[in-house]
Parts: sequence; structure tokens; C-alpha cells
Amino acid sequence: MASTAFKPTRDINADTPVFVPTRLTLEHFRTAIGADGFGTFWRNSLLVTVVAVVLALLVALGAAFAVARLQFRGRRGFVLMVFIAQMAPWEAMLIPVYIIARDTDMLDRLAMLTLLYFIFTLPFTIITLRGFLAAVPVELEEAAQVDGCTRLSAFRRVTFPLLAPGLLATSLFGFITAWNEFAFANMLIVKNQDDRILPVWLSSFSNTFGTDWGATMAASTLFALPVLILFLVLQRRVTTGFVSGSVKG
Repeated sequence: MASTAFKPTRDINADTPVFVPTRLTLEHFRTAIGADGFGTFWRNSLLVTVVAVVLALLVALGAAFAVARLQFRGRRGFVLMVFIAQMAPWEAMLIPVYIIARDTDMLDRLAMLTLLYFIFTLPFTIITLRGFLAAVPVELEEAAQVDGCTRLSAFRRVTFPLLAPGLLATSLFGFITAWNEFAFANMLIVKNQDDRILPVWLSSFSNTFGTDWGATMAASTLFALPVLILFLVLQRRVTTGFVSGSVKG
């Protein structure tokens, strides 16, 4: 993808594939950045993704704490429902979601996309954070309570700092999931073009004369950069988080 983004058009369209560019060019990146709505769609994607991930973390943290620490009637049934929700294929919900959005006047609104991505990332976030919480000895919180902390204060001061790797790991997964989603964004945002997001914007490089592969690959490279940079920055903590979360669930 990156190689094609830097290739001159003649190398991209050559009969014999050219894997190493003979000459590097930024023409395709200029075309991508200069496309209509590039800045707007970038902002929309970032807004929808960040809000959905933050909401999922907040709700999942409370749900995971309840499942991992509290004993209540129906706890196993709740966990089972979360697993079932995680296994449900997104494609099966395309038509029901469209009908609900249409009947509630939520078509062509970023709020609808944000709510959907929040719902889609929530089950995995609950399951993962539950594993991290179960791996933290409850005796640490009990010791803090003996020293005068309330239950909430003990969780905030003792348990929450130990959940940092888990929070980073799950937030990265949620970010990638929401950032890359195309089907629902393409279906729900139709009339209001200013509310489109980057995955839908990528399809704009196809026209009646074919696909501008150079611009498409340049746009795809720009689209992948935020996730790549985020992963490189958080790589050590994310790796630790996934390993720790798989030990006890």
C-alpha cells in the first residue's frame, strides 16, 4: 500500500509489476489531501471513534467491576448475554439498525454512528476488563478499606492504577474497530455528505474512468497512520495488557 502510494502513475499501471518504485512522488498524497472534505471527514472519524471508545470504557468498567467483584442474582446469565452479543455478526444487524435509525429520525447523523460503535465495542470491553479485574486480588481493596478508604476510594486508589494495561489494550481494540468500520457508515450517512467518515471517503477515488489507485493507496496510508502511531506508542503496555488479560478470565 505504501509502496504504491509513492509510485508514479506509470509504474502503477505498468504491464510488468514494479515492486520497488524507480522514482518517489508525493503527487498521490497531494491528490488525497486536496480531495473535497478531507479535513472534515478526518475530524468526523476522530470524533466518533474517540467518543465511542471513551463511553465504552466508562460503562464497561462499571459492568466489569460488578461482574468480577459483586455477587448478585443473574450474574452468570449477564456474562453469557455479553458473550452472545460479542459473537453476533454485525452484518445481521444492518437492516434492523437502518429501520430503527429511520423511524427515530437518526439517519445522516454522527450521533447514530457514535452510538452504534459504542454498542459494538462494549461487549469485548466488558469481557476483557472483567479478566483484568479478576486478576487483581480483592485483598488489596479490602486492605485499603481497613485503612479507612471507602469501597469506591479503594477501587480508585488501588485497583484502577493496576488496570492501566487493560484499559490501554481494550481502548486500542475499540479504536481500531470504530476507526475501520465501513458498512454502517456507508448505509446511515447518505444525504448529509459533511457527516461522512474516512472509510466512506476512501471510496470517492473511484469514478466512471476507473479507480485512481495511486490516490486510493495514499489515502489508505494516511488513514492507517493514526492507528499505527497509537499502537507504536502503546505497544509495550498493550502487549502486557493482552497477556495479563488472558491469564484469568
